Amino acid sequence: MTITIERLGHLGDGLADRGAIRVPLTLPGEVVEGTPGPDGRVADARIVTPSPDRVRAPCPHYRACGGCALQHASDSFVAAWKTDVVRTALAAQGLDAPFRPVLTSPPRSRRRAVLSGRRTKTGTLVGFHARASDAVVEIPGCLLLDPALMSVLPDLHEVVALGGSRKGELALTVTLTEGGVDLAVEGGKPMEPALFVALAATAERTDLARLSWSGEVVVTRRPPVQRFGSARVLPPAGAFLQATRQGEAALLAAVVEAVGDARRIVDLFSGSGTFSLPLAARADVHAVEGEGAMTAALLAGARQTPGLHQVTAETRDLFRRPLLPDELARFDAVVIDPPRAGCEAQAREIAASGVAVVAAVSCNPVTFARDAKILCDAGFGLDWVQVVDQFRWSPHVELVAQLSR
Repeated sequence: MTITIERLGHLGDGLADRGAIRVPLTLPGEVVEGTPGPDGRVADARIVTPSPDRVRAPCPHYRACGGCALQHASDSFVAAWKTDVVRTALAAQGLDAPFRPVLTSPPRSRRRAVLSGRRTKTGTLVGFHARASDAVVEIPGCLLLDPALMSVLPDLHEVVALGGSRKGELALTVTLTEGGVDLAVEGGKPMEPALFVALAATAERTDLARLSWSGEVVVTRRPPVQRFGSARVLPPAGAFLQATRQGEAALLAAVVEAVGDARRIVDLFSGSGTFSLPLAARADVHAVEGEGAMTAALLAGARQTPGLHQVTAETRDLFRRPLLPDELARFDAVVIDPPRAGCEAQAREIAASGVAVVAAVSCNPVTFARDAKILCDAGFGLDWVQVVDQFRWSPHVELVAQLSR
């Protein structure tokens, strides 16, 4: 069957026949031959007419590994496509905005990743899932991860052998910190004294900074510190962190520009202080986060950092209890960085408040556009959008936007 690819879907697959046919590893305008399966997916496609934007994938694992979806596309194509994803989401809400050039993190820059680990009949597997499969693919030549994370991959096999089961899969969150590699494991065997001792010994032998198991810290050999501005913060095990240093720096620079000379800032969904603590070098900041361990880490980092303006924080579920207009009245600017679900309830309260400037950070263009529409209907303008591509070669899109009345 001959198929002409019409566009890319949100997962990076080529789509044809108005979306009824999905062809991985293809680009718009390409002609391919293959047979769609019952779900419309073509697994055996052969490129007949390649796109001028097609390039040779640099990673040796690309065709099997599902960690990347767009290595076969030129950087310029990916940047334009990600910009168009955001522009299309805004257009669906009747919105438009000036777009700045995409900022893309370089290869080998991921400082945080979630790997999968499995025990097999003959040993262990550690890597990413195969494309469209739950099988685990080893990735000794991965071009995404920072070399410091790559160096611990062989040691993770020992962790899987100790705590994995043949029936399940381990989620291994590896994070690069100032103290070394921080490893947080979920999905393993229940903790018992013998396992605790064995894991502690493994952490010592492999020089891990910290090892935690199902939320319980097994051992901390060195503080797994992250630096946010001038503050040094000790986030809880497995806590959210921007995926690359370059991506974090790009997001922060855009947020700083968006809030301008605001002297009182509220940072909603603040995490452990990615934006709050650098902003506190120039303004009073109130941070709001739903997880108490992150709030505590942020405040501890602020207390130990001289020269900051006032930093306050509260633990609060912003989905159920968004800040109300009277609470927002004491702030000059809002920074908001919600999860993929967006922040519809909080956006409605901001819209009803007197806040003049919003720095909106998002990892989901669709929910961002929905929430931006709420603000724009209340008198905000969408001043500019900065797309930040810190998940290189993936369909994932992040952005910062300035909205002002």
